[in-house]
Amino acid sequence: MSDTENPRAGISRRAMLLGTAGAAAGAMLPLALPSWALADDPALGTFPAGQAGDSVFVGIDMPLTGTYAAAGADEQKGIELAIEHLNNGDDLIKAISTKTTKGVLGKKVVSGAADEAAKPDLAVQNATKFIQDNKASVLIGSVSSGTAVALNHFAQDQKVIYLPGISGSNDTTGKDCTRYSFRACFYAYMASAAVGPVLLDKLGKTRKAAYLTPDYTYGHTVFDSMTKFTEAGGWTTVTNQLFPLGATDYSAYALNIANSGADTLVVIGFGNDAVNSIKQAKQFGLLDKMTLVVPYMSPYLVQQVGQDLMAGVYAGLDFYWDIGDKFPLAKQFVDKFEAKYGYKPEWGAEAGYMQIALWADAVETAGTFYPPKVIAAYESGKKYADSLVGPVEWRAADHQLIRPVIVVQGKKASDMKSKDDYYSVVEIVPGDKLLPDPTAFGCNLGSPT
Repeated sequence: MSDTENPRAGISRRAMLLGTAGAAAGAMLPLALPSWALADDPALGTFPAGQAGDSVFVGIDMPLTGTYAAAGADEQKGIELAIEHLNNGDDLIKAISTKTTKGVLGKKVVSGAADEAAKPDLAVQNATKFIQDNKASVLIGSVSSGTAVALNHFAQDQKVIYLPGISGSNDTTGKDCTRYSFRACFYAYMASAAVGPVLLDKLGKTRKAAYLTPDYTYGHTVFDSMTKFTEAGGWTTVTNQLFPLGATDYSAYALNIANSGADTLVVIGFGNDAVNSIKQAKQFGLLDKMTLVVPYMSPYLVQQVGQDLMAGVYAGLDFYWDIGDKFPLAKQFVDKFEAKYGYKPEWGAEAGYMQIALWADAVETAGTFYPPKVIAAYESGKKYADSLVGPVEWRAADHQLIRPVIVVQGKKASDMKSKDDYYSVVEIVPGDKLLPDPTAFGCNLGSPT
């Protein structure tokens, strides 16, 4: 089998999203292994069949067509670079997964990619194929939180580790969290907690905000989180225009916003939704009289809408290529990624790389691919002194990575020092200042067995 192939053809339909089984396990004490992690390793999920040979399989389940295709392709590149680095024993991945030599537990890592087009049903079909045909040791990938949530529950049912790539909904590690899923990227609440205070400071506390919001879990939770932080500081929300994922015509929403009295337009759309809505907001004259804010910035947005429209815009990012002076591993990642792919990575690539590196470390720490012991390693309270975004650690109670959020402001074209110099970094906000209580969004992880 080649390192990258597409196994999508011939996938059978599968019933999905049954409720997760088992009692609530609660937060693990740091470095304390529960009794189920100390037992023998019986067959579970794809263990041990998926590790019986000299390689292990990673199923990459990603939107490669449709609204989120550009972000999905970038994320896939980051995942595949991490796999290449694992197999080569690259110093960058060994700086994060410190027990890595080559491969994972001495086994070569191979992968296959399938297009889920931001459709939850298709994502589950792809994952089913990876498990049935390839005995996947781990599933990875998402841009839509709808697919991430679906795969969370699928992974719990199948007892196979799942790693969301991009997923901005509070629900992914909230009410739809599962024991078998771990999220490394920032999300709605973290973005709003980081960006909100900057907006209040830079734009003032008496703003009237209109929101353009995609009508699914990601959009709703970003809206809820943004209004929580901005309204507490004095902003007024005058309208929230909901649109379907993949919308192409925003004229009705633009008219409603134009008549709302808003002086601030908050665009929550992601991928092509963000691109199309911002361009049409400009065409309808909204940006001539309103300040644009993008709290959860999608990869490639500035390139797709143009620097002029993004100049002065405040936004939250998971990663930005120009933070290497603060985080040395970030510079190494950018240099190695650019050398291989010919461009500076967007944050989806960083999210994918980080997930593979942290998974490898969890497996090496566990000393086995047996899922409950890998989960116990994730939950052990280990602190990573450095990563692509500095010090990070997993929160055992909801499987959310504690990591910083990068707040940026778009530069004017005349201020750019290079073709990739899109933003000024306003602040890098530490993750421990941004996370709510782990019970805030209803997380109940479920059973590992």
